[in-house]
Amino acid sequence: MMKDVSFLNPEFFWLFLLLPIAIAWQVWKRKQQTATLKISSIQGFKNQSSFLAKAKPFLVVLRILALSALLIALARPRTVDISSQTKSTKGIDIVMAIDVSGSMLAKDLKPNRMEALKKVAAKFVEGRPNDRIGIVLYAAEAYTKTPVTSDKAIVQEAIESIKYDTSLQDGTGIGMGLTTAVNRLKESKAKSKVIILMTDGVNNSGFIEPETASQIAQEYGIKVYTIGIGTNGDAMFPYQFAPNGGFLYRMMPVEIDVNLLQSIAKNTGGKYFRANSNSKLQSIYNEINKLETTEIQELKFYDYDEKYRPFVWIAGILILLELGLRNTIYRSFI
Repeated sequence: MMKDVSFLNPEFFWLFLLLPIAIAWQVWKRKQQTATLKISSIQGFKNQSSFLAKAKPFLVVLRILALSALLIALARPRTVDISSQTKSTKGIDIVMAIDVSGSMLAKDLKPNRMEALKKVAAKFVEGRPNDRIGIVLYAAEAYTKTPVTSDKAIVQEAIESIKYDTSLQDGTGIGMGLTTAVNRLKESKAKSKVIILMTDGVNNSGFIEPETASQIAQEYGIKVYTIGIGTNGDAMFPYQFAPNGGFLYRMMPVEIDVNLLQSIAKNTGGKYFRANSNSKLQSIYNEINKLETTEIQELKFYDYDEKYRPFVWIAGILILLELGLRNTIYRSFI
C-alpha cells in the first residue's frame, strides 16, 4: 500500500518528537490517579493479579497508536501517476531526395553507397519523431516513393525497400529529383520546409535544369541541404551486369558537380556537405538534425491517489476501542 508513496505535508512528522512527552505524561498521570493503600503485608494479595489489571496500561498504547496514525494522515501520503504528452509547436516537413542511379552501387562506402545511405537515413528518421517526412527517388527520372507523412513506420519501410532496378532510366537527373521534392512540399503549411538532396554524380539527364528547380524551391521558401556522396579520386563502380545477375566492377574516377550542389544550397539557404566515408555521412545527418530543430511543448498530467484515508480509519477505530474499553470494562476498575 505504501510503495512509491510521497507526502504532501511531511512537516507533520516533526510532531512525532512530542510522542515521548505524551507517553511520559500518560505514565505520570496514571500514577497520580491510581489509589494507594498502605498495609503491613501484601502476602494475601500476591496471587490476586488479573489479566484485566495487566492489560489496562495498553489503553495508553491504543491512544499513542491512534495519534501516530493521525499524524501520518496529516502528512498526506499519496502516490502519483505522471503521464506526459508532447506536441510540436513548430513542425518541420522534410523530403529526402535520394539518387538511385547505378553509380550508387559504388563500393567506396561500405558495403556500397546506397546501403550506407539507407542505414544513415533510417537513423535520421528515427530521430525526428515529431516531423513529417517523405521520400523521393530519382535517376534520369524521379517519382515519389512516400508522400510527406508523420507515419514513421511507412517511411522506414520505404527506406528499407530502396534498391537499384531498371524501373527508372539510368542517369542522374538532379533537376528532376529536386523538382519532384519541391512538388511534395509546395502546399505544405509547416513552419519550415526542408529538402535533403543526395547525389553521387553530375546532372546528365532530365528535362528540368537543377538551377531552375532551385529557383522554384527558393520561391516556395524551401531550404535545400545538398550532399555529395563519394570519395575523392577513384572508386569501384559497376559497369555492366555479370552472367550471374550481379555486377562487374572496375576503378573509375569519382565525379560530383560540387559547384552545382553548393549553388543549390546557397540559393535556398541550405548547406552543402561532402560524404566521403560512412562516418562522414553519419556526421552530416547529425549536423542537419541539429540545424533543423523542432520546438516541442510537453504537457504533464499528474494523477494523485490519496492514501491518508486508511490511517484516519485506523485512528478512529483505535480511539473508539480505547473509549469503549475505558467506559465499559475499565469504568469501575481500580
